[in-house]
Amino acid sequence: MIDALDRDLIAAAASAAERAYCPYSRYPVGAALEAEDGTVYAGCNVENAAYPAGICAERVALVKAVSEGRRRFTRLAVVTRTGGAPCGICRQMLYEFAPDLRVIIADTAGQIAFDGALSALLPLGFGGEHLP
Repeated sequence: MIDALDRDLIAAAASAAERAYCPYSRYPVGAALEAEDGTVYAGCNVENAAYPAGICAERVALVKAVSEGRRRFTRLAVVTRTGGAPCGICRQMLYEFAPDLRVIIADTAGQIAFDGALSALLPLGFGGEHLP
């Protein structure tokens, strides 16, 4: 169920998407990651002519949060034109910190494409508990 706080998180992700640097794909993505203390970290995709050098919005938000000392997260909103889901690398990086993270995916018109646990987007995810 989407409430006012969720709408605010989605709006933060949409705002971040407006700052995306995506001259190659022309597919802006915005993400807003909420830390356990309520602080929100926004990110946008940043492309590069050497494609592997680019970074997704979800990872930008995560890296910003981790660089500020945050390690526990509650919600993530992702906004794209078409309601596209985070890529596999983003799912894996988020799983490292919050396997049960609530993920809300919306398109730029505000339609919700997905609202559920990260573990549903990354079944049988690999985490630190799998290492000796």
